[in-house]
Amino acid sequence: MQIKSNQLNAQLTKHIPNVVLIFGDEPQQVIEAMDCVRHIAKANGFSERTSLTADSQFEWDSLFDATQTMSLFSDKQMIELHLPTGKPGVTGSKTLIALASQLHDDLLLVIHGPRIGKDVQNTKWFKTIAQCGLFVPCYPLSGQALQQWLTGLMQNAELNIEHECIQFIADACEGNMLAASQEVQKLVLLHGSERITLDMCRHAVVEQSRFNVFQLIDEVLRGDSDAIVRLLLRLEGEGVEPNVIIWSLLKEWQNLLQLQSLIQNQQPIQWQRFGIWPQRQPLYQAALQRLKPQQLDSIANELTSADKQFKSETTARPFIQLAHLCLLFTTQGATQISLQRA
Repeated sequence: MQIKSNQLNAQLTKHIPNVVLIFGDEPQQVIEAMDCVRHIAKANGFSERTSLTADSQFEWDSLFDATQTMSLFSDKQMIELHLPTGKPGVTGSKTLIALASQLHDDLLLVIHGPRIGKDVQNTKWFKTIAQCGLFVPCYPLSGQALQQWLTGLMQNAELNIEHECIQFIADACEGNMLAASQEVQKLVLLHGSERITLDMCRHAVVEQSRFNVFQLIDEVLRGDSDAIVRLLLRLEGEGVEPNVIIWSLLKEWQNLLQLQSLIQNQQPIQWQRFGIWPQRQPLYQAALQRLKPQQLDSIANELTSADKQFKSETTARPFIQLAHLCLLFTTQGATQISLQRA
């Protein structure tokens, strides 16, 4: 069963399954999920813990051996298996499938690794082993979900803090939950039980967002004007090369143009041919519904002109021009959006 990371504690409190699968590239959520499993497992008698890493030198027989090794001091054991690539390979797949039929209530297998896509989730080994327990994907939170997570974090830390500070820390650390957790810990050390105001928070918190060009492109496709401008300002502050963004915009414009042509000719879209995986397809579908053929033509002219300009001469404020180009993909355009720094 697939659950969200914030549901893990409640699920384990009700019942400890034979397997817990934890995969994702959001380190803070992975850390919290692993700590949650370890804490509840230990409280329920799983005091023996073995950690294995399935790297290129790993002998999969050792996983079977670990399941057969009983401690003199504990009747229950937990085995943590780290898959560095998220994929066990041919031998590992066979081993995990065979192991699934031998799991029992005195053994808890925790498999963890980086983010995995549908290609892995649809494999026989994953489906077989996932039927024995819980699958917890760990991905970065944003918006209201991030603020709710921060609120819980601050309540656990017993911080006396103004509500506006939650929004401020969420904006400053969006895309980096580990940094957000560290900022909360910093506020505890600096101010303890003292009432923390927004000004105090601004002085203490360092902006640590890990935005990148791929996230910008997602917001361009989504058509979120405010998010686009916010991302561009931060990318400028991080020293991202403007030509990288121009190239990415040109690539996405070309994808949209070809997709639009297929739709107009009533031809099926082979998404994988464009390198567009299922989780990103709704972004392109939204952009195609929003943008008309004449708009794509106008965008092409603007992008081509800007690309030549950026390569041949120096632009005083290239990110202002980039904001204009990105906003052409939205319904508002650049006319109603402020490009001034906050």
